[in-house]
Amino acid sequence: MTQFVVTIDGPAGSGKSTVARLLAERIGATFLDTGAMYRAVTWAALQDGVNLADEGQLAGVIDRHVFAFEAAQGDMRAFVDGRDITGWIRAPELTANVRYIASSPAMRARLVEMQRRFAKRHRRVVTEGRDQGTVAFPDAAVKFYLVADVAERARRRQAELEAKGVRADLKELHDAILSRDASDESRTVGPLRPAADAIVIDTTTLSVEQVVERVTEQVEARCSNRDS
Repeated sequence: MTQFVVTIDGPAGSGKSTVARLLAERIGATFLDTGAMYRAVTWAALQDGVNLADEGQLAGVIDRHVFAFEAAQGDMRAFVDGRDITGWIRAPELTANVRYIASSPAMRARLVEMQRRFAKRHRRVVTEGRDQGTVAFPDAAVKFYLVADVAERARRRQAELEAKGVRADLKELHDAILSRDASDESRTVGPLRPAADAIVIDTTTLSVEQVVERVTEQVEARCSNRDS
């Protein structure tokens, strides 16, 4: 199967998840939500009651359970041992603990394996994360790296949470994003950075529709070049 992979990386709040979903829909591709994978493993680890700071115990979680992921109408469903846990992986408690999986070199390597296995099942894939263009899919056809001002990213996250009925302090969100950026950028494995051949787009003053238009134009141009 000849694959066409598009990667969209960037820091929290840059808009990569929304853009990736919409781009996948536009070009008839499957959306790979790497965050759902990290959250599924975190969910299983919490269920097992393991020490999240112990890499050996975390590895045991992946060895003990069967993780499966399926594309579903612009989203991705997560299963652990055949149980659909999609509705549970966005819980605040779980979100607060994903960092243990994300900061573990051994766990990141296992997650990259999951991502590649998922992608092999589909002809066209749009994937988003923090190391998709640099580590998971270094040979991707098109790579994007979205950035945005920290203040704007905090505002977006606040609006997103309030739309769900959750009140959030803007300064706390701002500080949390700065902390997450520092952690992501300083990782020894899969640090947050644009791939050398990534197209960097600053989304600070752009609407979602404008960003999607820009990435779609780039992808369609690359497709045309491949077909010619």
